[in-house]
Amino acid sequence: MSVKKHDTPMCDELKKGAWPSFVDDVEVCGLAGKQECLDVLGQLEMSYRHKETHWKHGGIVGVFGYGGGVIGRYSDVPEKFPSIAHFHTLRINQTSSKFYSSNYLRKICDIWDHRGSGMTNFHGSTGDMVLMGTKSDQLEPIFFDFTHQLNTDFGGSGSNLRTPACCIGQSRCEWSCLDTEAICYDLTQTYQDELHRPAFPYKFKFKVSGCPNDCVAAIARSDCSIIGTWKDNIRIDQAAVKAYIGGELKPNAGAHSGRNWGAFDIQKEVIDLCPTKCMWMECGELKIDNRECTRCMHCINVMPVALRPGIETGASILLGAKAPILDGAQISSLVIPFIAMEAPYDKFKDFVASLWDWWMEEGKNRERFGELMQRQSIQELLRRTGLKAIPQMVKEPRSNPYVFWREDEVEGGWKRDVAAFRKRHAA
Repeated sequence: MSVKKHDTPMCDELKKGAWPSFVDDVEVCGLAGKQECLDVLGQLEMSYRHKETHWKHGGIVGVFGYGGGVIGRYSDVPEKFPSIAHFHTLRINQTSSKFYSSNYLRKICDIWDHRGSGMTNFHGSTGDMVLMGTKSDQLEPIFFDFTHQLNTDFGGSGSNLRTPACCIGQSRCEWSCLDTEAICYDLTQTYQDELHRPAFPYKFKFKVSGCPNDCVAAIARSDCSIIGTWKDNIRIDQAAVKAYIGGELKPNAGAHSGRNWGAFDIQKEVIDLCPTKCMWMECGELKIDNRECTRCMHCINVMPVALRPGIETGASILLGAKAPILDGAQISSLVIPFIAMEAPYDKFKDFVASLWDWWMEEGKNRERFGELMQRQSIQELLRRTGLKAIPQMVKEPRSNPYVFWREDEVEGGWKRDVAAFRKRHAA
């Protein structure tokens, strides 16, 4: 099959230098017989020249019964690039922890080569497998192929629950305090309606990390972060601590084997770097005031043989992270320091229901959950969810002497005071 290559001098600039370029990859697909790939580069070159995009709004496009999973793409210059007049992107629900067999990946590529552009993004920032570029009349056949051949569903897009994502958890990681894959799978199955039929003010993301190292960056990227933690004390092997100090064991699991700053210094490299200063050496032993520990994992990462998370494990729940769209980037706020995450996770799901009830009632269009928290206050979050205030929620000390109550609190308090006064004086 003959294909037409466009003159793309500015795109070609991106192929220069030491780093791989997407332009090279797209050209490979195009020269293998995919005209749409070469047309994408041609339209991109035009966008670079005109300094504006030539993709117009996707409108409503998808598969029957689903409001999400397909991101509409239409060219506004179809006469110049007819093969990308439609160029829709699909989001495919990734497996938990992104474990794939080679046979599964081959089937995905076969389907996409047959019905799409052949271009993929493994993975999108939400976690989905992203398949870039197909026509409207291919959407239903692709959906049929994925659901029937691969038993795989579309992921989330639009103002709905986005595809839950998790780290490798206990399947491969010794630090994981949670069965992240079980939680991720359960949430995906429980919230199918919220995942496929947009009804929220904007998108909502769950991400599950097995320990505070947070390998899926949940604390920076998800509306609801589920991060594994422990409630009891860090386990200490004092003999291994001495082995690190004596140079018999390499710190950081040997990751910095080329270190050139001398012998391991536990005071400088561990104790002085503890954010709460809860560690010290005493009579040749490492001591930890676990009441002050914030589970940052630094000491465990540096001395993994000597230190391990506690045994009483669960999760910390944080809310409100997002990238900079309306109100700037936000990091999650801690709201539940510890919750036992055990199937069927009913307590957690009841909490999520209270969040969504508030957000769907009060949220503005395209307002993320963290922005609602910021606009209506942590106090309102506590009232809506029944949570108790914790020190981590205090942004700064009070700066005024006044106390404010809601009207119902004032009225109720006044009635209680009158009743108490009458009771005292009746005697």
